Amino acid sequence: MKTITSIENPRFRSLLRLAQSARERRTAGKSLLDGTHLVATYAEHMGSPAEIALSPEGAENPEISRLLEKCGAARVMVYSDALFRQLSSVATPTGIIAVVPTPKADTPSTLDGPGVWLEDIQDPGNVGSILRSAAAAGVSTVCLSKHSVHAWSPRVLRAGMGAHFVLRIVEGVDLRSLAKVYAGRIIATCVSAGKTIYDTDLGGDVALLFGNEGAGLSQELLALAHETVCIPMPGRTESLNVGAAAAACLFERVRQLRSQ
Repeated sequence: MKTITSIENPRFRSLLRLAQSARERRTAGKSLLDGTHLVATYAEHMGSPAEIALSPEGAENPEISRLLEKCGAARVMVYSDALFRQLSSVATPTGIIAVVPTPKADTPSTLDGPGVWLEDIQDPGNVGSILRSAAAAGVSTVCLSKHSVHAWSPRVLRAGMGAHFVLRIVEGVDLRSLAKVYAGRIIATCVSAGKTIYDTDLGGDVALLFGNEGAGLSQELLALAHETVCIPMPGRTESLNVGAAAAACLFERVRQLRSQ
């Protein structure tokens, strides 16, 4: 495979814009998957990426060679180490980046089934962690409010570890409007709630609601919840990271379903 070495190469310039600009990725409707795990998970669940960029070392890597066989008709280009480092968002690149169309789920007018709803979560690591926990716990729908971080940003994708490709992720949702038509029960988390997750039925069609890292849930959304619950913390701390809180709630739900 021919190696591109010029910083002026049009294909490289196009990829660099995608790598450096969230606006460019949104406008183009494309996401970048950096690393063998993300690319392999995408190929397993979604099919062939549109395009693949390799470093010279990646082009010689047997694991990546086997992965390319699974990626079918994807266009493959090799970039010099200097160019590839500009494209990669990780400190130690594995040597492969895939360009994929960003999956888009339409904002639902109504919604049933269990789900996780996120209001204005800002930290990419938190959102990725929550997506990963939701996928592991068997909750397949995650709705994010308009002011939450973009679910398909490189940092969220890395933290999600492939969870994106087994979930229905809906962004830009007016959670207050959705709450008014949701067919199931809405359970909000709040550190001041008097009822714990262990005393609450988390089975069936429930929407688990989590708020902003600093401000928590808005009063308007809290008022629409059917129940407000907390996570018991006998230790000497006042709160949990929202990613940890979501994991605690999701796997308490798993425990309850297993004991039924």
